[in-house]
Amino acid sequence: MELVVVGTGKMARAIIAGAVKNHEVIVIGRNTESLKEIEKKYKVSTKTLHNYNMNGKNIIFCVKPYALVEASKNLYGKAASVISVLAGTSIKDIKINLKATSYIRIMPNLAATYKKSMTIVTGDESFKEQSLEICSSIGSTLWVGSEKELDIATPVAGSGPAFLALVAEALSDASVKEGLKREDADTIVRGLFEGFAPLIKNQHPALLKDGVMSPGGTTAAGYGALEDGAVRASFMRAVHLAYERTKK
Repeated sequence: MELVVVGTGKMARAIIAGAVKNHEVIVIGRNTESLKEIEKKYKVSTKTLHNYNMNGKNIIFCVKPYALVEASKNLYGKAASVISVLAGTSIKDIKINLKATSYIRIMPNLAATYKKSMTIVTGDESFKEQSLEICSSIGSTLWVGSEKELDIATPVAGSGPAFLALVAEALSDASVKEGLKREDADTIVRGLFEGFAPLIKNQHPALLKDGVMSPGGTTAAGYGALEDGAVRASFMRAVHLAYERTKK
């Protein structure tokens, strides 16, 4: 399937890197230097965002939300589908600016670069299977029944890598504070995250925690400190505030 990615930012590049292995990809953007770089790196066709005929095309719209109106002015025709990556931007708003047969909203993350994104998908049921197939080229997918559910999932699926990066940085800093070399601390943390994914894949996080935490042991002591620091509550508040931002 041919995909037209509108945008040249980090998320657009992550999607291009994953999707190009399974689809023919065309990239549309404003910055000619960025387009040249993308064309060379990902071996894709590029075009300048100027009066582009999207008639019958499958568009992945991946610009900043504030650029929706301006970018849309340079697209004409009726697309087969518009797949929007714009956080906090409703399908209703997309419809006002872009004509298409089907509309889909997705929330991937930067792990799409490695075909490891957890992408949340919603929109027109008539394009459900096709949109899931497209998104599966950049990792795992989950279809949800409403835009509200997608917005709730956005802080975890979309912003989650930033939250986990904070955890990784904190663990590395803590190790250095106790006496480890920075290089060793970073290596340990990277190995930890690489091994964590298969551990959590088929069991509830609470069961994984209980399997590691023996009575009166080192893990229990550290876990108690995290609870004293309200880490769990802080993550819940982070998800809540990020979700609230999607509604503005």
